[in-house]
Amino acid sequence: MRSVQPDSTGYAVRDDVKISYEVFGRQEPAILLLPTWGIIHSRFWKGQVGYLSRHHRVITFDGRGSGQSSAPADPEGYAHGEFAADALAVLDATGTERAVVVGSSAGVLWGIELTADHPDRVLGLVCMGTSFDLDEPAPDPQAFHRQLTSHEGWDKFNAEYLLGGGYDDFLGWFFPLACSEPHSSKAIEDGIGWAHDTTPEALIASQRGMVPYPPSRLRELAGRISRPVLVIHGEDDLIEPHSRGVALARVTGGSLLSLGGAGHASTRHPVKVNQVLHDFAGSAAPVAPTTRRWTRALNRPKRVLYVSSPVGLGHARRDLAIAAELRAIHPGLEIDWLAQPPVTAVLTDEAERVHPASRFLSSEVAHIEDECAEHDLHAFQAMRRMDEILVHNFMVFSDVVGDEPYDLVIGDEAWDIDFFWHENPERKTTSFAWMTDFVGWLPMPDGGERERLLAADYNLEMIEQRARFKRIRDRSIFVGNPDDIVPDSFGPGLPGIRDWTAANFDFSGYITGFDPITSGQRDQVRAELGFDDRPVCLVTVGGTGVGTALLDKVVAAFPQAAAAVPGLRMIVVTGPRIDPCTIERRPGLEIHGYLPRLYRWLAACDLAVVQGGLTTCMELTANRRPFLYFPLGHHFEQNYHVAHRLDRYGAGRRMDFRTTTPTDIAEAIATDIHADVTYRPVETVGAARAAHLLGELL
Repeated sequence: MRSVQPDSTGYAVRDDVKISYEVFGRQEPAILLLPTWGIIHSRFWKGQVGYLSRHHRVITFDGRGSGQSSAPADPEGYAHGEFAADALAVLDATGTERAVVVGSSAGVLWGIELTADHPDRVLGLVCMGTSFDLDEPAPDPQAFHRQLTSHEGWDKFNAEYLLGGGYDDFLGWFFPLACSEPHSSKAIEDGIGWAHDTTPEALIASQRGMVPYPPSRLRELAGRISRPVLVIHGEDDLIEPHSRGVALARVTGGSLLSLGGAGHASTRHPVKVNQVLHDFAGSAAPVAPTTRRWTRALNRPKRVLYVSSPVGLGHARRDLAIAAELRAIHPGLEIDWLAQPPVTAVLTDEAERVHPASRFLSSEVAHIEDECAEHDLHAFQAMRRMDEILVHNFMVFSDVVGDEPYDLVIGDEAWDIDFFWHENPERKTTSFAWMTDFVGWLPMPDGGERERLLAADYNLEMIEQRARFKRIRDRSIFVGNPDDIVPDSFGPGLPGIRDWTAANFDFSGYITGFDPITSGQRDQVRAELGFDDRPVCLVTVGGTGVGTALLDKVVAAFPQAAAAVPGLRMIVVTGPRIDPCTIERRPGLEIHGYLPRLYRWLAACDLAVVQGGLTTCMELTANRRPFLYFPLGHHFEQNYHVAHRLDRYGAGRRMDFRTTTPTDIAEAIATDIHADVTYRPVETVGAARAAHLLGELL
């Protein structure tokens, strides 16, 4: 799922060639992000569009031969001047008088042509990963077409080889070279995937058409640029030497930003690049006056920015409990919440202040729902594919803490903040506390060796970040106890998860957000909810929309369950993201949407049927209710981390959605609805412990 959707789309047409463009945002100055090379379309800029479009009008277009644009068969259709003319046509088609122009790799030359020949349309030029040499002639273009007996290194980029079945081999060699930084698996996968949106034939035609200019022509073009220029180049670029960026800055009189430790794809470092592009655009165009206010630090109230994960409502409930304890420790404490639906619904019910910038956040829940199949969610891969959303949301957060002073940021599984503050430690402005109820990405068995290595690589990156930048997390809190941690390792040759977590975290114990209800209180709650003496089976699937298939299967089991359990009431709670009208109506079945304080309903029921999410299962455990739980397929957290914890508490009956029939569910309901439970008790002081650990940072 994309972090933002375009405000408008269209085509600019030149000589029957259609150039597909997208426009995001409305604020000036505009920024035109040029194509990079025929092998990649405009999704290359996915990490920039979200942030920049909150401050600018951003225009992207697919270069001819890629994406949704036409692919001329004649190589002449790909001459360098054609791309610059396409850019001009896109500016005209979008009604853009002038723009800051950004080019990367081959796009640098097209940006230079546009700026040199049409300076009235360009406010400034950014050149990233310059792809030409101002002093040495380019290699003979005919070498691309020669016949070779072997194909190693750059000899893989050969017309005959690409057409003869070597395209995938070339891609598998090229993109690791372009994204040469450690832990770049997702960027490499993106590049290879995008490259399959074009064809070897189109790439070959474009290569034939882009006949290199001699150095004299390049210097003449660069020397004619009269607009501000910023050159960005990775010092470890394995595609285009860093010296090329240095030379271009010298000839244009532009500024140079060298990225130490960075490779060819500067967008691999989105936070830095986004801020630099925004700042450059602001300097290249008049800035509207602003009004600001600053308060002396000792005159400010204590303030916390709380960021609670929206994936499931359990984080919100425990975070509210912690917030209440924090306010008791620090009277007058102000808490702002940077939050998304459905968490905002819970916060609104509790009269909490949701920060206005929350409206800019991209929906992580919608992404998760988009990734889900029938009761199947590959959580690890879904998180990897959430990368542009996490970049976007971190930039929203970064703007907030940059503009407003906070004494403490609390991130309850706020993966974006934790990752990008470790990647950009200089941006950390205040104390930061990290909270989670699981540690360690774990591969699913059918993911094979590839997934095993990917999970280990993600774990290793986290371990390296923590070892190098311990100062980023002023406190790490595990919501649970040491024995709740799985006994696995982070991967081959890596530490054990339990030992590493014990050495790097404080432990709050589990946090329910409520006091467990006693048997005497339970009768009162049942009466308040309108329950009578009939047995109640409560079915709920949490705060996302991924549980529809489970609801349908349990509803199908209701007639058999009702026949086996006299007087059975089945109450189905769809939650905030599933429309109750989509659930099949059956006689005697009760269907509700979102219910505030669902934990009271769970405490009052006789049996629950739920997904394998930690919060709901632990609420049932704390209230000593029997329950059936169905972990989502391929959801490593539910299948490993949550299941391990529930086994430790001796709680619930685990069932397999794929192999379980409605008859099986009905039989399990009949067997367990009156079962006596012997769960391990769940502590009730977790919120107070967490608040004490957090309060020390205030």
